[in-house]
Amino acid sequence: MLKPKQIRVVRRTRESQIEVLLDRGTRDPEAKQKIVSPLPFFNHMLEHVAWRGQLNIELAVKLDHFDLVHVITEDVGITFGRAIKEYIDRNATRGIVGYGSAYGTIDEALTRSVISFESRAHLDFQRGHVILPEQMEGMCSEDLVAFFEGFVQGAQCTLHLDLLKGREGHGHHIWEATFRAFGMALYDALAERAWRANMTAGVAGGIVYEMEE
Repeated sequence: MLKPKQIRVVRRTRESQIEVLLDRGTRDPEAKQKIVSPLPFFNHMLEHVAWRGQLNIELAVKLDHFDLVHVITEDVGITFGRAIKEYIDRNATRGIVGYGSAYGTIDEALTRSVISFESRAHLDFQRGHVILPEQMEGMCSEDLVAFFEGFVQGAQCTLHLDLLKGREGHGHHIWEATFRAFGMALYDALAERAWRANMTAGVAGGIVYEMEE
């Protein structure tokens, strides 16, 4: 039985089964150990999202016999995004803000994140003059971008990530700053304001489709 501020989503395809549990209740001191995929660096990035977004995240990944990194990151992104969307939809009466922005930093690295949940799936990822390494801790940087591409699909949101500062040879910090910024913007977007009860992030409101039978 799930608690009021918990959402569980399981996504199954022929390539993977991804299970995500979100919990916005009391901090789980063992949350870090519950983010489990075959990619240690990716798990570490999701830990930043949980820590800065003040979310307990449980993740379980099952794959077919093709152990493909981009499948893991993109499918986790889609499932995590869907869980966030479900949380926002189910808690509309609480006045979920639905938009947020933040800067994430560690040492020399700095990233800006802006997010808005308006049923519009769009990712704008700008590297500027920041040089991202092709490989980082056994992963391709493009596979980390694939997480955000999947997230906007699952969440049906607009997400801007702008890499503002970063030093060549310090790719770890660039990615940490990016996932921190994303987590903090997500925290802002999930805040509750009574004035916003049953409102959406955009003035267009919710989308309704009618199908002729």
